[in-house]
Amino acid sequence: MRVWVNGRLLDHPREPVLPVTDHGFTVGDGVFEAIKILHGQPFALTRHLDRLLGSAEGLGLPEPDLDAVRSGIRAVLEGQELPLGRLRITYTDGSAPMGSGRNPDEPTTLVVVADAMAPWPQTAVAVTVPWPRNERGALAGLKTTSYAENVVALHHAHQRGASEAIFANLAGHVCEGTGTNVFYVVDGEVRTPTLASGCLSGVTRALLLEWAVAEGMAVRELDEGVEILKEASEVLLVSTTRDVQGLHRLDDRELAAPGPVTLDLTRLWRVREAEGMDP
Repeated sequence: MRVWVNGRLLDHPREPVLPVTDHGFTVGDGVFEAIKILHGQPFALTRHLDRLLGSAEGLGLPEPDLDAVRSGIRAVLEGQELPLGRLRITYTDGSAPMGSGRNPDEPTTLVVVADAMAPWPQTAVAVTVPWPRNERGALAGLKTTSYAENVVALHHAHQRGASEAIFANLAGHVCEGTGTNVFYVVDGEVRTPTLASGCLSGVTRALLLEWAVAEGMAVRELDEGVEILKEASEVLLVSTTRDVQGLHRLDDRELAAPGPVTLDLTRLWRVREAEGMDP
């Protein structure tokens, strides 16, 4: 692991560098991006940086300096041999009072981390959780460091032998996982919730939709009740780290995975991903 903080590459990744008053630490007042590293280079960097800007704006943070972000990325990747890894960019409001209020006179905090990553298995287990995502909340659709809700849901999933938890939203519609977007197949059609559901605008989600449409596949963004997952012939998760991953069990239901449509999407992803590092 390599760590760069506010312009400095650390000598040791666990070197103490943040004050205890950092608002990202005390109240989760920050945003982040996780970016896949392929052959030592970040994949889809432009899209991730665009989303970082959008999340910062949505949270009311000053606009992050993308030149500084790129400098941090270069610093943590230089000389590294990472055939597969992950970058984490974290941007917080910096030091602030011990409460929800901000101190506009304090500088922001910018952290870039690079580390190796093991590939996910081809299929996985997920559970739906009883707590809804609030698609009308102030943080809906933003990638913020306020992740306690996800931590609770994922712990719930782990206790049941699953690696992901799937949320419905307040309307009872399929929304997203703790770190994934959800796709499913009904009558041969690939469906995924719209962004109005409150789900994150995932980079992998967006690329897969674009590429599948260009391929002529039957794909639709649609908001429908979470019960539809019980009827779907295939359910799959997509994310920066998982790429395209079929579910072989959802709650108590066994599924044949990866199914034929999931395999088609996986092949499509592999072909298009190899065409360029910044699609």
